[in-house]
Amino acid sequence: MLARDELAAWLRLLETPGIGLESARRLLALTGSAQAIFDLPGDAWAAALSSAQCESLARPPANFDDLLTQTWDWLNADPAHDILLLGDADYPAALLQTADPPLLLYLHGKRELLGDAALAVVGSRNPTAQGRDNAAQFAHALSRAGLSIVSGLALGIDGAAHQGALDGEREGGASTIAVLGTGLDQIYPRRHLKLSQEIIARGLLISEYSLGTPVLPPNFPRRNRIIAGLSLGCLVVEAALKSGSLITARLASEAGREVFAIPGSIHSPLSQGCHALIRQGAKLVERVEDVLEELKMPPGAARAESGSASAQAHLSREQTQVLNLMGFEPVSLDGLAQRGGWPVADLSGLLLELELNGEIARLAGQLFQRRKCA
Repeated sequence: MLARDELAAWLRLLETPGIGLESARRLLALTGSAQAIFDLPGDAWAAALSSAQCESLARPPANFDDLLTQTWDWLNADPAHDILLLGDADYPAALLQTADPPLLLYLHGKRELLGDAALAVVGSRNPTAQGRDNAAQFAHALSRAGLSIVSGLALGIDGAAHQGALDGEREGGASTIAVLGTGLDQIYPRRHLKLSQEIIARGLLISEYSLGTPVLPPNFPRRNRIIAGLSLGCLVVEAALKSGSLITARLASEAGREVFAIPGSIHSPLSQGCHALIRQGAKLVERVEDVLEELKMPPGAARAESGSASAQAHLSREQTQVLNLMGFEPVSLDGLAQRGGWPVADLSGLLLELELNGEIARLAGQLFQRRKCA
């Protein structure tokens, strides 16, 4: 565990205005440790910093004593609270090999998960029901195959991926790592507070941002480099062309990691980002085995759950006929009636039954779509 003086040196280095990670790295290369930086005479810093940076570093940041006390108390309040430094023996090798590894990470949960093989699963904050199901099912199967699932705790695909991995962990699989864009004491979104507590109990929360750091939009794209850096590859489930998920995919590619994308309807805006990635060379993914084969991992217990005939044995003949009639594109009630010649009243009742069974989802504009693959 860090000594208080060492923690103070790291916090002062990283929280001083104008001292970014690159400048901090130059100082550490000059001295070998955060504490040694502040043992040097101020003019020695000029070898690594500008005059303005030297002036800023010469005095502790505003509210520094309060932050140090808060962080020290947090670190000692719970055995699951921890801090990982760049020079620690268990610093993830994959993250260390990226262009901009964080110098310090706050951890809450199981630190040992940092040694697991991992895959990033990311996507839209506003996915289709089918996209949400795909994220959960792939994460569940990949967990059972031994891959920890890394994502960003956001609404939509991220949350579904974390939950799918936790379900896999209950069955003996790997767990999940959530990388936050806030301090670890500022869970965002608040709707995922319960999910974050589950991850703390059986997985790991990570942030490079100090305690108390609120929701600041620039921090979320920046944290994506950690999601990509911790992982062997990045699977994008659903994404629009301007989605932040494409940033994670680009960062993964730049770090030499595999990029995977699940295709979707040519009519859906949420498929356009995935299709763009596939055109750029991402591997098209239809089955969990597509990911495992590319990563040269054995399939193990992995199997993407699907709405196969055996899984649909609980459905009536009429319900199965309606599902087969729907295909996998969103369709309206009237359009479906025209396809199959069903009376609208009968078809409406069957669609309601299928919706209650979780087989289909009702979309905006009174459209319906199958949630499970055939």
